[in-house]
Amino acid sequence: MNEKGRFDVFGGQYVPETVMTAVHELEEAYDRYKDDPVFKEELAKLYRDYANRPSLLYYAEKMTKDLGGAKIYIKREDLNHTGAHKINNCLGQVLLAKKMGKKRIIAETGAGQHGVATATVCALLGLDCEIYMGSTDMERQSLNVFRMNLLGAKVTGVDSGTATLKDAINEAFRDWVSNIDTTFYCIGSVMGPHPYPTMVRDFQKIISEEIKAQLREAEGRLPDCVVACVGGGSNAMGAFYDFIEDKDVKLIGAEAAGRGVDTPDTAATMALGTMAIFHGMKSLFLQDKYGQIAPVYSISAGLDYPGIGPEHAYLKTIGRADYVSVTDAQAVEAFEYLSRTEGIIPAIESSHAVWAAMEQAKKMTKDQIIVINLSGRGDKDVYQVARYKGVELDEQ
Repeated sequence: MNEKGRFDVFGGQYVPETVMTAVHELEEAYDRYKDDPVFKEELAKLYRDYANRPSLLYYAEKMTKDLGGAKIYIKREDLNHTGAHKINNCLGQVLLAKKMGKKRIIAETGAGQHGVATATVCALLGLDCEIYMGSTDMERQSLNVFRMNLLGAKVTGVDSGTATLKDAINEAFRDWVSNIDTTFYCIGSVMGPHPYPTMVRDFQKIISEEIKAQLREAEGRLPDCVVACVGGGSNAMGAFYDFIEDKDVKLIGAEAAGRGVDTPDTAATMALGTMAIFHGMKSLFLQDKYGQIAPVYSISAGLDYPGIGPEHAYLKTIGRADYVSVTDAQAVEAFEYLSRTEGIIPAIESSHAVWAAMEQAKKMTKDQIIVINLSGRGDKDVYQVARYKGVELDEQ
């Protein structure tokens, strides 16, 4: 990365003058605290004593034997407090906000996991919290909406556009512009204007640091491949980052193909996206023929974002990471497979990575190792997968 959060041509700070003041304030605060021993120790204590880190690196023996290829390990971010990797970033950002003297936290959420994690940390640290969520996603993830309310957060539905993650981000930015003095915007992924992509990555890179240490202890070596699902890209960036310089470790991101990359109902940014500026950053985005940001679709509320974090765009461009597109049907198949094979119900987002890893493992030899970053647990997705399969459940 070079100056101002540029990853070659990607990244940057493309925001109105009214927001630039807040962006610069955040940049200065993060630069001041990121290497501060007191801040680092406070965050490490929260990771350890509150978030349940280090998360388990689990050897999936039955899955390994069934697929007949590489040895499979699963990084169990689903076992973190709140059930996903999102808590890593929220603890870091909300702690930083408190150091900055902010009284109110806002956030966007798609599947609800970032919203739940933000609401959780705000309850812990005593800050007001408002979460913006597309009304379509609120319907898909009603359990998480109730959890956020239970934790004391106000959940504001967004009906504009496609009423999904993109639109929730738009509303959060509007709020931030109006309340800059008191409010901190806790972005949930490695996206947005600098310093967000770098800051969120830095709070998530603990995933790859732990994988490296845990696998060296278990196997005495590095993995041959690391796989993670990609929406905006925070869990994948966290799982990849400490391996970027280890050129023998293959990195695979699994994005949401929806009903197929050859249909309008997709969120496959890496397969179909082109360069644009949106949400404060230059990156790859799905666009229509007029250059407008295109509507996207995925069974996964956490992956239906029409863009990708700038560092991922950079890793793709230089060939350091590969990105594959996984359909709804394939993700549901992987959701059921991992549940029945290892007794682990993955988030539907994570199921995209499970499918990609299943396909990759079959091509590898038995002396090779693949790690799946299981970004979250699937309790929130059970009703939706049931509906997808035509099974009616009583949700009362």
